[in-house]
Amino acid sequence: MKPTDFSYHLRNYLAKYLPAMAGLSINTISSYRDMFTLLIIFFESVLNIHAEKLALKDFNQENIESFLVWLETERKNSVSSRNVRLAAIHAYAKYIGRVYPEMMHEMQKVRSIPLKKENKKTLKYISIKAMAMLLSLPDTHTRAGRRDCAMLSLMYDTGCRVQELCDIKVSDVRIQEPSTIKITGKGNKIRIIPVMDSMSALLEKYMQEKGLGQPHKISWPLFTNRSGQKLTRKGVSYILNKYFMMAKQTDPGMYPEKVSPHCFRHSKSIHLLQSGVNLIYIRDLLGHADIKTTEVYARIDSEMKRKALERSQSITPSEKEPEWQTNKELLEWLSGLGR
Repeated sequence: MKPTDFSYHLRNYLAKYLPAMAGLSINTISSYRDMFTLLIIFFESVLNIHAEKLALKDFNQENIESFLVWLETERKNSVSSRNVRLAAIHAYAKYIGRVYPEMMHEMQKVRSIPLKKENKKTLKYISIKAMAMLLSLPDTHTRAGRRDCAMLSLMYDTGCRVQELCDIKVSDVRIQEPSTIKITGKGNKIRIIPVMDSMSALLEKYMQEKGLGQPHKISWPLFTNRSGQKLTRKGVSYILNKYFMMAKQTDPGMYPEKVSPHCFRHSKSIHLLQSGVNLIYIRDLLGHADIKTTEVYARIDSEMKRKALERSQSITPSEKEPEWQTNKELLEWLSGLGR
């Protein structure tokens, strides 16, 4: 059977253009692939257009808008997930418009479909005390417990994303002083993160037990499952949730209702900021391209300080003015802030 123009260009786009020309990472390409898988399922199940007959003419504004509605209503995708899928569609439409100039107008119509505004969720994080309790729960008398302890501690200490944690190889770890971890982030951008002495000792013990110092294991994943395969994001989330439920049973008031690996990243950022670490350094640790992305933690920290001030000042009905308004020394200090 002769391939359709859609299948021909989709193969070239995923297998050649994205990795070779655009230089996107494997994880990003996999995300694009997943989107097209869903799109093909939609065409087959809803529009009754089978994959082998799917043509570029079917990749139009009307069908794509229907696909986005289907994602939210039938697949129960969040607005955030819907927007991620649409961003991939926009990129492919731009590519097709260049390959087929005569289709540029239709592709511009596809690209004109707007991202949907989403309500920003409150960032979840946990206190240093709560984090210390959670990290102490893995049973270090067992092999699995020692792995979990090293893995969760490293995820917190480095503030890395869960996929970045899964992708760490043995060769990315430097135990010798100064100890560091090489993290490969979005767009294959590499950052080197210093590792504290206690974390370095924990990693060294874990790697020795696993025999990861052998030359032929240098390209092996640092953390693996029971089958010896690289841990996945779902695997890490499962392990984290196991200890989270244990911690919550011990002290429910210290933890949110749910937790995710990204909560570790948020928590590390807040803890660093509270310790006086400059926002620029936190940005570099997290691998943010823009400082504006990191500034969200500064806003959260300011809100925490404001609430702490409110709790520290008790106002009774008999008081005409809060004490801080009549304290001249305090007023002078406050008026000098920001100068």
